[in-house]
Amino acid sequence: MRTLRLVRRRGNDHDERMRSRLVTVCEVLGRVAAAVAATAVAATAVVSLALPAAPASAHGQLATSTPLTGTVVREPLTRLALYFTEKPAPNAHFTITGPNGSRVDNGWSFGEPKRLDKPVTEYFTVNGVFEPRLYHTGFPAMVTVAHWPAKGRYTASYLSVASDGEAVRGDVTFDYQGPGTAAPAGWTAPTNGPEPALLALAEGDHPATTAASATTAAPVAGPTASPAEGGLPPWLLPAAVVLVVGAIVVVAARREPAPGRSTGAARRPAGTTRQSGGAAGRKAGTSRRPARRGRR
Repeated sequence: MRTLRLVRRRGNDHDERMRSRLVTVCEVLGRVAAAVAATAVAATAVVSLALPAAPASAHGQLATSTPLTGTVVREPLTRLALYFTEKPAPNAHFTITGPNGSRVDNGWSFGEPKRLDKPVTEYFTVNGVFEPRLYHTGFPAMVTVAHWPAKGRYTASYLSVASDGEAVRGDVTFDYQGPGTAAPAGWTAPTNGPEPALLALAEGDHPATTAASATTAAPVAGPTASPAEGGLPPWLLPAAVVLVVGAIVVVAARREPAPGRSTGAARRPAGTTRQSGGAAGRKAGTSRRPARRGRR
């Protein structure tokens, strides 16, 4: 019985050690997983800051304008100038809307290109890699202003198609605080919209073209910038390794046998044998007593 209690005590001690070991392993794995997650978040943030912004969906974007968006105009301009990184399409559509919702534009025309104060970066895909190109020249669309009916917010909208076949659209909004002017004699506010062919191209009903094949401006090539390639993220492999190793450690710890239990199991047959031997001895002693009485 003392041996059995000792074996049980050893087994309980072993179980406690195993539970403590499992708790320690789980804590370590939790810390490692948290560290891997934090590293992945930090790496993603660093990569997002280091890499350039994702390329625009269209080239030939608006580089600058006169007036600039968000500014205040105090003089009655006769036309607005919108400068793009390449020449707008001949059937491009431009409008100027006044505070009361009516249009005040009176047609548009191409203007003289000018050198931009700050170059514009656009990205082109070459062999699956985004390559940035700097554009130093702005190509203007001169939109005529028929009159300034009132003070308030004005919006110049544009729609064109770039050389890569993608739509170029946007708005320039500014606040007019100058004097009001009268409309030209016989002039009526236009109501026409974009041409159907332009709308079809802008909505994507056209064959795809390569962005680098035709450009009006002479671009200056910059350093090559690689886009985020497809496939697994780089932090996933070490995280998977940590999880697999942790699972192996946990399984191995659960399957490790208690040393005290195996020893006790081996001792029980021996005890049974000793009990059998004692019983046999007692029987043998009993059989010898009658022989002694017979001699007397």
